[in-house]
Amino acid sequence: MAPGPRSDWFDDDARVALFDGEWTVAADADRVGVRLDGPVLTRRRTGELPSEGMVPGALQVPPSGRPTVLLADGPVTGGYPVIAVVADADLDLLAQARPGSRIRFRHVRHAG
Repeated sequence: MAPGPRSDWFDDDARVALFDGEWTVAADADRVGVRLDGPVLTRRRTGELPSEGMVPGALQVPPSGRPTVLLADGPVTGGYPVIAVVADADLDLLAQARPGSRIRFRHVRHAG
């Protein structure tokens, strides 16, 4: 997972919780997105954005603080800031996760 285009909208605790927390795939996952239950990701900025085009894997966070990972049919944010983006290599695995599955996020490591 790499930082998203609006990661600066979130406080340090939210960025830590994203990687230290355990997430559960919610029952309302579909081709548009996978909703996740887990720690609340708190913002340092309030308000919403105009909808933005986004890549599959974008992790958007609505006001509830419960993130949704956009999948194949969900390339627009709906006005919610994107804190991070799931790596392409992991997106298929996430899309196949069943409701109740537990997941953890890791930072992307670049070969260099």
